[in-house]
Amino acid sequence: WRGRWGCEVPDRAGCPSGVLRSGAARWAQLEGAGGGTSAAASAQFGGGTVPVCGFGPKIDNSTQEPMNCTNHTAYVQCLPAPNITCKDHLGIEKVFTGHEVGFYKPIACRNVNGYSYKVAVALSLFLGWLGADRFYLGYPALGLLKFCTVGFCGIGSLIDFILISMQIVGPSDGSSYIIDYYGARLTRLTITNATFRKMQTYP
Repeated sequence: WRGRWGCEVPDRAGCPSGVLRSGAARWAQLEGAGGGTSAAASAQFGGGTVPVCGFGPKIDNSTQEPMNCTNHTAYVQCLPAPNITCKDHLGIEKVFTGHEVGFYKPIACRNVNGYSYKVAVALSLFLGWLGADRFYLGYPALGLLKFCTVGFCGIGSLIDFILISMQIVGPSDGSSYIIDYYGARLTRLTITNATFRKMQTYP
């Protein structure tokens, strides 16, 4: 089962590393992070309704990625509902009040290294004929070539503007652009040998 903010319930009803001992059959309402609105969620276990809620990620203003993003992974705090009693592998029981962190949910985050998408697009639009966009993204050879040829007579500048705007061309170090967390990000979908393919049927 997955809660309102995408937190999965491990080991039944949010117990960190144990099993559910008891729970209150009622709703839990916790304020979502940043949004200021209440969220409620519930799951069915043994005929009782055990509510569980989690919080969304905190965003770093400088990177526009979840805080503590390491190796493309960040962790979101999730809180079990009040009056949930869990027992860990040592037999120690803990009663949650709704304010303690019960478990952490890993979420994917992007690797950024200071390259802004807005700056790259602006440089490509206004100074692309001088190669400023390529210099900024870490391609000095192409930048110098564009500078000497006036953006390949304008054709190269137009092509680079389209490629950068569509996020096809990115920083030379392989990192991602810094884009607003809810901005126009491009998500690439790839197909590998492990991708499930559904056979097409004809009427």
